[in-house]
Parts: sequence; C-alpha cells; structure tokens
Amino acid sequence: MKAPDFRYLKPKTLPECLSLLAEHGDLAQVLAGGQSLMPLLNLRLAAPAVLIDINGLSELSGIREADGSITIGALERHEEIAQSAIVRQRLPLLADAAPHIAHIAIRARGTIGGSVALADPAAEWPACCLALGAEIELASTRGRRRVAAADYFQGLYTTARQADELVAAIHFPPAAPNAVHAFREISRRRGDFAIAGLALAALRTGETLHNVRLAFFGVSDRPILASNAMAALEGRPLGASMIEAACKALGAELSPPEDPAYPAAYKRQVATTLLARILGDLQAELLDA
Repeated sequence: MKAPDFRYLKPKTLPECLSLLAEHGDLAQVLAGGQSLMPLLNLRLAAPAVLIDINGLSELSGIREADGSITIGALERHEEIAQSAIVRQRLPLLADAAPHIAHIAIRARGTIGGSVALADPAAEWPACCLALGAEIELASTRGRRRVAAADYFQGLYTTARQADELVAAIHFPPAAPNAVHAFREISRRRGDFAIAGLALAALRTGETLHNVRLAFFGVSDRPILASNAMAALEGRPLGASMIEAACKALGAELSPPEDPAYPAAYKRQVATTLLARILGDLQAELLDA
C-alpha cells in the first residue's frame, strides 16, 4: 500500500519546528528515524495531515555529560548510542540493551526520541528509561519541561507528551561506582519485539542489593516496575531463597494482557524465568567479585 496524502515540512531550526507543532497539533506527525512511522503510513494506520521532518536539527543531537546527568539528544540513532564511549562507561545498561533493538539497518536509522515518543510497550528504550530513573525533556513554544519516566509512560502508545510538544532529549543519572545492571529479553526471533524483557538496575553492597529497579517490558500496556519483586530483593543478601521469593512475588503481581499469540500465563512464565536467570547470573558475579 501507499501512504495517504500529507503535507511535508522540514523546519531548519528547532523554534520553527515547535511553531509548526503549535500550529498543527494533533494533525501533525513528527518524522525522526521513521522506522515505525513509515510502515504505519504505508499501511494507512496513520494518516497525518502534516509530516514534520526533524532530521537535520542539530539541537536534537549529541550525547553529553553535564550537571550530574547524561543527556542524549532525541535524534541520536540507536547504533550511535551503542557505540558511544560515554554510554558504555557511564550508562552500560543502554549499551547492553541496544543490540537487542531490531536489526542493524533499523538501529542505524531509528532514534531514541522516536522510540520514547511512540512508547511501544515491547520496546527496549522505554524500559531502560524506567529502570534508570530517566527524565524525558519535552519542548514546545510554551517552554521546556522534564517528566520522570515513571510518569511519562501512561498506557498503550500513550504518554505525557502533549500534541504541541516534541521529545527533545532524555536525561539519565550516570551509573554509580557500586551500580549493577542486567538486560535480557525473549523474542521469537532475534530482532523481533520482545515477548517479555527485563532491564535491571541496582546498587550493591557486598552481596546485598539496594535501590533495586526491575523494569519489565512486553508484559503490559507500558513498561512497568515490578514493585513487589523489587521489595523482595531490597536490602537482603542475594541468594536462592531471595531469588525464589522475588520470582513468586513477580508471578503474583504481573497481569499481562491476553494475546492470541502469547497467552497471559505464558508471558508471566517467561518474565519469571527471565528474572530467575538474571538474578542467578548476578549472584554468581557478586560471589566472584
């Protein structure tokens, strides 16, 4: 199929882009990497009156560390993030997650801002934002504001972003010296959206974990924190009994939506297995350290 008719606009500056968003609102769609938007257009699942191409807006690019946070511009490509020295050193969870995103051709074109704006519940970047306590920076002609990831993702393809706002950047707290992380997902084929996935971030003292954040994706209408499983792990030595308790708590709190391909019980089992494997591997690493 072919995309429906739309008006194509390519602003030269960020203020011009924000003015266009303010003018057209819900009638406009933003084109960044286009790896999700273009298929939706061609399948006529999206039919914007105006397409605003933000490629070339240098204000939305770059990865930098300043004022106690690491800022990733919305136009940074997935592969650029994966190859960034700052990311590998200061945000290793993102470096581990990036290779799981689709395939190399898509990673070379797709952007973190586009992923966060779309908010697919099975996508990797939203879960990483949640696990790391990131803030999403939104820009409009009214100014800029930051929204915590926990408040930004609100439902199926639903976020706190208003129609006249643009995802400008994502701000991450850098990993502490005693930080630990893990990322794993299960998909039917490498590069497919996850059946279930987990981004884990925590601090360690010896064999004990603190500030545990378990961000699951693919098992709800948005990335979610498994609060009961997190509580089971918080401040206790990581061992077989704690892993069992965390998995039991997770199984009780997860309520995946019914899916013709992957029933809720199956997704719950996959998520629980992921948690058990990650915690088992983490326990072995802590014992060896």
